[in-house]
Amino acid sequence: MSATATAVRAATAAPRGRRRPAGRIPTAVLLLGAAYCLLPVAWVVVAATKSGSELFSTFTFLPGSGLAENVAELSAYRDGVYWRWMANSALYAGVGALLSTAVSALSGYALALHRFRGREVIFNVLIAGVLMPPVILAIPQYLLLAKAGMADSYVSVLLPSILSPYGIYLARIYAAAAVPSDIVEAGRIDGAGEWRLFRSVALPMMLPGLVTVFLFQSVAIWNNFMLPYIMLGDDEKFPVTVGLFTLLQQGASAPALYTLVITGALLSVIPLIALFLVIQRFWSLDLLSGAVKS
Repeated sequence: MSATATAVRAATAAPRGRRRPAGRIPTAVLLLGAAYCLLPVAWVVVAATKSGSELFSTFTFLPGSGLAENVAELSAYRDGVYWRWMANSALYAGVGALLSTAVSALSGYALALHRFRGREVIFNVLIAGVLMPPVILAIPQYLLLAKAGMADSYVSVLLPSILSPYGIYLARIYAAAAVPSDIVEAGRIDGAGEWRLFRSVALPMMLPGLVTVFLFQSVAIWNNFMLPYIMLGDDEKFPVTVGLFTLLQQGASAPALYTLVITGALLSVIPLIALFLVIQRFWSLDLLSGAVKS
């Protein structure tokens, strides 16, 4: 019996040890995809360390010696307008993502756990909104807000960011999976109001999914270019994406600004990396606590 089992294990272990040639193709494709994504990032990191004289005269991936000088020049440019652009991006991404997550949580909870006429129609319209490119909506949104007298203001960038069809879709899917309808019905029988059921029962269960919505929405708003580019005319209200674009346009006549644009692009990524690391930690802890509870 023991010899038979050993022979069976040997027969099954042998094929696992062989590497099939076809199995290397997905690995090669993944490596190519990783190189495609990481090489531009590596170029930005290296180019930000070069001074203006080193940028076009040294090997592409050879680090330079001008990082501190570039940061100082970027901070001094127009009395520190770059840091104002960064603060504007933090405002748009932070406030916009918080409001969008709140709207998504309420909408997703209602669509998942409440039965009302037209629910599926509303959900299908939201699905259509997920498929709609944001660029197509930018000009109609500008015309509407200009008619209301809100163009070229912080509200003109924040208001269209609040409603996120993809965030509502995620919240609806997560609420349907995480919030048992029996618990909600039991709360109603005990006399709890709808707002209290949402705040005390559903919201804690939906929290990991809402963290995901907040992360996606804050990254999307931080990287958004077309909407603030169309809405805003005053460069004091620009987010960092539009501000760096205007700086790049000026670099066509003043090549010294190229180093500032590259350094600004590198610094603009740091808040997103920090946000992802902080939320990822919270994400993991929350999922772990949920697993322990279950």
